[in-house]
Amino acid sequence: MYKYLKEAWKSPKKSFVKEVMQQRAITWRKEPSSIKIDRPTRLDRAHSLGYKAKHGVIVVRTRVRRGGRRKLRPVLGRRQKRMGVVKFTPAKSKQLIAEERTARKYPNLEVLNSYWVWQDGRYKWYEVILVDPNHPAIKSDKDLGWIAN
Repeated sequence: MYKYLKEAWKSPKKSFVKEVMQQRAITWRKEPSSIKIDRPTRLDRAHSLGYKAKHGVIVVRTRVRRGGRRKLRPVLGRRQKRMGVVKFTPAKSKQLIAEERTARKYPNLEVLNSYWVWQDGRYKWYEVILVDPNHPAIKSDKDLGWIAN
């Protein structure tokens, strides 16, 4: 099953994934920017990055605005060339920004990993895998126990 999921997500615009995700994106736009979800959208990718369906592991879908970083135009005191408004980009990827925002929203959890889910003209969605380091199921787990220490 994972093999077929991986093949479908390699080229989502050519497989069945495009139609399904376009319908989901309509509802995702109306949701909050970060929302806890029951199960990952891309099960194969989540498992390869360390997701386990157990207590103490949660998945959060986070929305990040696409495009360069919008910077306010200074009111006065500079000529146009030195305004620093256009072509101003942060030295972070959108995925890292999504991870940081999710970590800020859930301070008691640790970010394990994240992956791209979908994008449209305005937003990019990432799913961030979070782990509770104080949960007994995580402390006793052989693969995720290193986070608790």
